[in-house]
Amino acid sequence: MASDKPRFAFTLKATDGKARTGEIAMKRGTIRTPAFMPVGTAATVKAMKPETVRALGADIILGNTYHLMLRPGAERVAKLGGLHKFMNWHRPILTDSGGYQVMSLSDLRKLTEEGVEFKSHLDGSRHMLTPERSMEIQRLLGSDIVMAFDECPRADRPLDEIKASMELSMRWARRSRDGFDSGEEHAARSALFGIQQGCLDEELRRHSAQALREIGFDGYAIGGLAVGEGQEAMFATLDFAPGMLPENAPRYLMGVGKPDDLVGAVERGVDMFDCVLPTRSGRNGQAFTWNGPVNLRNARHAEDTAPLDESCHCSACTSYSRAYLNHLVKSGEILGAMLVTEHNLTFYQQLMQAMRDAIAEGRFAAFASDFRRNYLG
Repeated sequence: MASDKPRFAFTLKATDGKARTGEIAMKRGTIRTPAFMPVGTAATVKAMKPETVRALGADIILGNTYHLMLRPGAERVAKLGGLHKFMNWHRPILTDSGGYQVMSLSDLRKLTEEGVEFKSHLDGSRHMLTPERSMEIQRLLGSDIVMAFDECPRADRPLDEIKASMELSMRWARRSRDGFDSGEEHAARSALFGIQQGCLDEELRRHSAQALREIGFDGYAIGGLAVGEGQEAMFATLDFAPGMLPENAPRYLMGVGKPDDLVGAVERGVDMFDCVLPTRSGRNGQAFTWNGPVNLRNARHAEDTAPLDESCHCSACTSYSRAYLNHLVKSGEILGAMLVTEHNLTFYQQLMQAMRDAIAEGRFAAFASDFRRNYLG
């Protein structure tokens, strides 16, 4: 890595309404925004080789702190040279804090001001995850973008519980900042993102954003959405939440989403996304196309010699028919999961590039309208 590359620098190149396109420059490479990050939960984007993920257009991937701390273990990954070397991905990696996964283990965890004590879903062993330990784990992994430790309550919880949770997350954000800064060598080449909470409530979101701005982060995530509230409620929240965050920093909507979610969120000022949907759907025989999702298990594809998507340049579309993909998927063949996953990741990166181009050329509203007409029918 060249020493003259910046630790973290976000440049807005163009805006069109609230939609933004830009670049994040880091020591391991540049991330074009809006960006979609394929999810590599356990140091692998499922069914894909890292070099293929890069060739499809991904500038950055996501790793999962909770899963990696349990297996193979953060200390072991560090001993083996860090996550990038371990998985043969030499561009930026964002790691989540582990908070969301721990919070989902409602029957296996105990929440206190200090952090969360929980039982491993693998072997029942007990662990304590705190803001400081989360920062340490992400430092051991060698993450380029580190996420602050937070709690993510469901939107259907009583408002007083959501408020208390948000305030706890902001105290943990301060401790995450201090813990990150204490690892001077890692902090000198990585970035730290804070996470806005408050579910669907505008005033709580405002308080959260103000607390995060006072602490100061390289980027800001919008947490607590895409957890069952529905697209309409998510978009209503995104109508105000991104604008509460600094304009000169990237805005990351965590865990989103479907292609039409991405377009609607970019329309509202979001810059970064991650989601398991393209890979999980790929393993289950669902493909995403410009004309909407395709269920390759459907019998109508069994004798269809046409490609999955004539406009796509991935190997699934250029070398195989819908009939063959239908056969692979229905037979449970590994190649089926590989090919449909490759197609889905290709489509997601094509969608991000199309949005970047549309914003740069000042035609995003028309692009979004055309996309929804074709995709949603």
